[in-house]
Amino acid sequence: MTDRVALHAAAAQARAAAVAEASEPLGMPCGLAKRDDVRAPSQLRVERVKKDGQEFDLVEGYASVTERAYEMWDWLGPYMEIVSAEAFEKTLKAGPEVVYRFNHAGTPMARTTNGRLELWADETGLGDRAWLNPKRPDVEQMVTAIRDGDVTEQSFMFTIVSGQWSPDYTEYRITEVDLDRGDVGPVTYGANPFTSVAARSGDILAALPHLPKIAAREALEVLAARGDLTIPALLTPPADRTGARELVRAGSSVELVLAEEALSQD
Repeated sequence: MTDRVALHAAAAQARAAAVAEASEPLGMPCGLAKRDDVRAPSQLRVERVKKDGQEFDLVEGYASVTERAYEMWDWLGPYMEIVSAEAFEKTLKAGPEVVYRFNHAGTPMARTTNGRLELWADETGLGDRAWLNPKRPDVEQMVTAIRDGDVTEQSFMFTIVSGQWSPDYTEYRITEVDLDRGDVGPVTYGANPFTSVAARSGDILAALPHLPKIAAREALEVLAARGDLTIPALLTPPADRTGARELVRAGSSVELVLAEEALSQD
């Protein structure tokens, strides 16, 4: 695989070049404010309790850990992202409507507006506490998975209100988020992302011709490492294009080489 440090550095240089060419500040990564792909390890706790004369499964944990960098990608490559400790202050004071769901899907199990979902922010991050109806099959399955240690992470859906790139464009710091109309809850590590990728295969294929060099080179190396694919040794572009392009295999690595010579028009 490509050296991660070099990959981050190359992406940062590409962002700096894009800013210089546009003569304006770099905006939000990919221009997208809506997020549901940020996960955090969470010490999920489950216990059977009584609330208002009814039995509930009380599930408590953290949907986000602040001041801890995690890797993200935009169209120019990877970067590190951090949610600031103060990012939740305004949105929590405003009393956002948030629901509790598993894997960001399905029928809500609890919500802030009915008093069965509580949110708070502290030195760790965004905490959540949900009272779930144990008679629901989806609740029973999720709670069992948590108790068995099969589900160990949480995630939250939010909108970025404000953020700032570092001077070298290697890090994006989220300084304020909006939780209203979003969700929090446990997520399955590994399975859910692959399901999502399969569902978006058409969009991914359509985007491949427009990938920047850094991301395209990384994609080639990832695909070459798969045992169920055969990578052609040589790909020749149409004759009406300048620059010859070929895939060179060296052991298990694949490298994209752009020749500088124009193709013969003979």
